[in-house]
Amino acid sequence: MPDSAEQLQRLYVAGFELQTFERYPKCIGVVRDNCVAMLVPGMDGLQVLGTPGWRIGEVMGVLTEFEGRKVFQAKSEMVEATPERLATLQKFRQDLAELMSAV
Repeated sequence: MPDSAEQLQRLYVAGFELQTFERYPKCIGVVRDNCVAMLVPGMDGLQVLGTPGWRIGEVMGVLTEFEGRKVFQAKSEMVEATPERLATLQKFRQDLAELMSAV
């Protein structure tokens, strides 16, 4: 079973910022390049809760569609999901997955 402390150390060394969010008291947020994911303790160490998204202020915007275009949305706030942002999020997801499963 992966050790949570080792997972967090790998993430930190790889340039991920570790944060807590008042809205999610049982989660640890990992942030890099405006991308954010929430981690929770699981049977196999820390697990990603839901799908990583784009940071909008103090919350996470999820990828969705609005009026035929892709956006990151958190309640009434929206940020355009540009090709650059989507590429950044994809790299974030890949790196996060690799680091979370590394032994």
